[in-house]
Amino acid sequence: MRQSLIALSVAAAIAAAAGCSKEATEAPTAEQNAQAQATAGADAKSSIVASNPLLAEWTGPYGGVPAFDKMKVEDLKPAIEFAMAENLREIDAIAANPEPATFENTIAELERSGEELDRVFAYYGIWASNMSTPEFRKVQGELAPKLADFQSKIIQNDALFQRVKAVYDAREKSDLDGEQKRVVELVYNQFANNGATLEGKAKERYAEINKRLAELHTKFANNVLADEEDYTLFLRSDQLAGLPESFVKAAAALAEEKGEKGNYAITNTRSSMDPFLTYSENRELREKVWRNYYNRGDNGGEHDNNAIIAEILKLRDERVELLGFENYAQWRLQDRMAKNPERAMELMEAVWPAAVARVEEEVADMQALADEEGADITIKPWDYRYYAEKVRKAKYDLNSDEVKQYLQLDKLREAMFYVAGELFNFEFSPVEEGSVPVFHEDVKVWEVTDKTSGEHIGLWYLDPFARAGKRSGAWATMYRDHTTFDGKTNVLSSNNSNFIKGAPGEPVLVSWDDASTFFHEFGHALHFLASNVTYPTLNGGVRDYTEFQSQLLERWLSTDAVIDNYLVHHKTGEPIPAELVAKIKKASKFNQGFATTEYLASALVDMKLHTADPEGIDPDKFERETLEKLGMPDELVMRHRTPHFGHIFSGEGYSAGYYGYMWADVLTSDAAEAFAEAEGGFYDPVVADKLVKHLFAPRNAVDPAEAYRAFRGRDAEIGALMRDRGFPVPGEKTEKENTTIAVKD
Repeated sequence: MRQSLIALSVAAAIAAAAGCSKEATEAPTAEQNAQAQATAGADAKSSIVASNPLLAEWTGPYGGVPAFDKMKVEDLKPAIEFAMAENLREIDAIAANPEPATFENTIAELERSGEELDRVFAYYGIWASNMSTPEFRKVQGELAPKLADFQSKIIQNDALFQRVKAVYDAREKSDLDGEQKRVVELVYNQFANNGATLEGKAKERYAEINKRLAELHTKFANNVLADEEDYTLFLRSDQLAGLPESFVKAAAALAEEKGEKGNYAITNTRSSMDPFLTYSENRELREKVWRNYYNRGDNGGEHDNNAIIAEILKLRDERVELLGFENYAQWRLQDRMAKNPERAMELMEAVWPAAVARVEEEVADMQALADEEGADITIKPWDYRYYAEKVRKAKYDLNSDEVKQYLQLDKLREAMFYVAGELFNFEFSPVEEGSVPVFHEDVKVWEVTDKTSGEHIGLWYLDPFARAGKRSGAWATMYRDHTTFDGKTNVLSSNNSNFIKGAPGEPVLVSWDDASTFFHEFGHALHFLASNVTYPTLNGGVRDYTEFQSQLLERWLSTDAVIDNYLVHHKTGEPIPAELVAKIKKASKFNQGFATTEYLASALVDMKLHTADPEGIDPDKFERETLEKLGMPDELVMRHRTPHFGHIFSGEGYSAGYYGYMWADVLTSDAAEAFAEAEGGFYDPVVADKLVKHLFAPRNAVDPAEAYRAFRGRDAEIGALMRDRGFPVPGEKTEKENTTIAVKD
């Protein structure tokens, strides 16, 4: 009975419940009928919610927490269907309100709606990103078009849009504060930019496209995940030459977990691929691991993504044409800091020549070293990391594996907590294990409080390790936002990584790049936790701005306070030697050609894909030809090749927006110079206070450009970015780095 009720709309469920809950002894009045239906409807809803843990209100400590320990895939579909129906009922009530539209009865009610759906999506996100299974993927595929339909019903509800528009049109004449005006503008734009102004067949077609895109995005992501799971490489003990001890131990533990005890597992994820390509002496295996990784989604067969990409591009173009835009990128960037694709391209093209020129220098260094060794090879993409590491040792006497011995995951976490305490006045205290439900035994939880007042701010969940069903990469998410308009809510934030778990009793050692990424994602979590806004919508972000805060936090990894106190040897406990720190800092601009070019290639291809005519497009051919026109060096590839470019094809968050990392990095480099110039350096209290006040706490309550000017006193300048990467700054004279390679016998 529960399943059949939930499968119906809320209205139908209420009617069914009312029909069997009251005996007809005499003809009731209309008022009695309405009251009876309302009572029965409330009872039906209460019964449904009580029987499905994914719908239940969050209970327990800390303002209530998700019941991750009660997650069952079979509950997901009925929960989402019920929550969507309940949300649509709320939407219809707002749209049908006979009173004139006001902020309180329209915008605030929209902000208030959808609580059940928000709760269910917290679980949905865990399955999609952290705990995917074949059973979930089946449900995910079934739900994708239904979720698209649901969103279209809200956006295309004309009565609702007219009320939103009425509040928007009157916003300057109304008694609204700054936050309220910002919410009105963001909500109105969300409707207007997503088809609310369309009519008739155009409106129907817009909804059809969204439905199909939802299916394609889901299929794309699951294809990539399938290729990551299906291409694990198992090695024998005689194939481990050059690999660090910590990596070998972790690979052995992973192989045993996968039923291959005695062998060594190299998974098809960046966290496994990157160190293998850096250290393995076996060139044939390096090529195999490289091809497995960079061909994800491009292997033919049922998991190939090329046809999906072609259809996505065509549908996106058709959809924005309905709204009057020339191309998808033009539509996407209208509410970003860049404003239009031309400005985004201008930034990328300003940096590209310097990045490619640096790659030529890096390859020349690597080729010279390979020739000196008698390797008799021409540097290929699967050689880049390996020989770059050799050049690093020769040029800077810096061994990345030596550095790793001082980069323990647990100590890095403590360092992040220290930085958060100094800049944000946050304190992180471990929550007693078992007191807060988690979705996997690897997940740990900390309470976040104000160091001075002890005020509770929220919780921070950490899911650090790779496993089957978890998407690759690293990310941050929120289970609950900070708001105050209906009473203050605390923040439930989460960081998720794919570090390779160490063997039992062994510490997890990571590379400098991975440590930077750890700090980066923690920056997102701090952005969530520092929120000081009233309404949920203001916790959203502008994509080419929200990466700025997280990229900026990476800079604290190399501060003296972190280096001196948290980078200690995992065996001896001795602090990292000063001479090794000096080498790290001296080599800070090393390999920037590779890092910048592989990223920019992806960002440029993304933008060009979304400004091109998609008719008859062949994604593989387009990628090859675009890179050839750009002058892409043969010795490396895009950071994310098109067939597995999940940022832009598993959804629309970064589509025509991958450039945003570079845009944000201009802000990052410029803001970092503000700290570097301050009396107290990166821990200067005055600059830190401005950082929190203007760049973290407002979230999206203030236009990003205005927020940055309030912090810096001016707009950001590209010169700081170029200096950071060791690239020539237009109009500035620079001295070429005076370093040579010393090849040792």
